[in-house]
Amino acid sequence: MSKKVAMAGMFTALAMIFSYVEVLIPINLGIPGMKLGLANLVVVVALYTMGAPMAFAISMIRILLVSVTFGSLAAMLYSLAGGILSFCGMMLLKKIPNFSMIGVSVAGGILHNIGQLAVAMAVVENIHLISYLPLLLIAGTVTGMLIGIVSNQVVPRIKHVLK
Repeated sequence: MSKKVAMAGMFTALAMIFSYVEVLIPINLGIPGMKLGLANLVVVVALYTMGAPMAFAISMIRILLVSVTFGSLAAMLYSLAGGILSFCGMMLLKKIPNFSMIGVSVAGGILHNIGQLAVAMAVVENIHLISYLPLLLIAGTVTGMLIGIVSNQVVPRIKHVLK
C-alpha cells in the first residue's frame, strides 16, 4: 500500500509539473485558456496502471494544488468541471472491451473542453460561447490523440513497477 501511495504522490507531482510547463507554453488559437492537456497524460497513465479511484484522486489533487499555486478560484472552477467530466467519461469508456487507450484519451480531451465551456457559459451568462465548440472539439481530439499515443507507449513500460 505504501508503494501505491508513494507512486500516487509522484504522479501528482509530475502532473503539477506538466501543468506548470503548459503555463510556460504560449498557445493562442483564439480561445482563452486553451492548453495541450499535458497533465492528462498522467491521469490516463494512472487510470490504466493504478485504477480509477487513485487516478481520480491524482487528478483532483493536482487541480486543487495547481489552482491554488498558479491559478485562481475561477481557474479551479473551470478545471474541476473539465476534469470531473473528462475523468468520468474516460473511466466509463475504459470499461468497454476493445476501446483503445487513444480513444479513451480523445474522449477525455473532448469532454474536458465541453465541461469548461459549459461552466464558462454559465459564469458569463452567454450562450453564444457555444460558437467555440467546433474549435474545442478539434483541439480536444488532436491533443487527446497525442496524449493517448504517448500513454500507449508509457503504460506498458511502467506497469511492472507498480506491481
